Amino acid sequence: MLNGFFCGILPQIFLRLKFFMNNLVYLLLGGNQGNVKESFAQTLLLIEEFVGNVVDHSPIYKTEPWGFQCDNPFLNQVIMVNTDLDPGQLLKMVLMIEEKMGRKRESSAGKYSSRPIDIDILFYNDFIIESEDLIVPHPRLHRRNFALIPLNDLSPELCHPLLKKTVAELVISCDDSLSVVKYADETHE
Repeated sequence: MLNGFFCGILPQIFLRLKFFMNNLVYLLLGGNQGNVKESFAQTLLLIEEFVGNVVDHSPIYKTEPWGFQCDNPFLNQVIMVNTDLDPGQLLKMVLMIEEKMGRKRESSAGKYSSRPIDIDILFYNDFIIESEDLIVPHPRLHRRNFALIPLNDLSPELCHPLLKKTVAELVISCDDSLSVVKYADETHE
């Protein structure tokens, strides 16, 4: 009986553990309320603590709001993280970090609004994930220069597993006309 455990279940457990070690994920940070640059710095510390090692990050970009009107521009940055979290755990940690940083989610799904911090999961390895709670690659990534341009700074040759185009190719084909400029180190209050 014990022999069956070691031959059947135990290898499956080790396979699952190995499967979710050293996953490369790309996260998009965004925000337009309060001191966003300071919020990004605090968010990076929380990501290091709860998600994994931040391997690299893009410059910060100043961008126009996408999908709604407001006076405050957004700041956006893409970070590359090594994690041993599975996709569901990653989503839980991202939501927890957003909450710790003051993000309040409105009940009106699909509406965009100003926020102190927003963290989107752009890629999880080259996985295609479609669940009720999580879609990866991010479903609107290819339509948003505020995500594509900083991502292109990090990994222009990264291939979108559904669209079969590199990030550099997606930047060229994106028809988003909103302003995306490198952020000068001015105070963003």
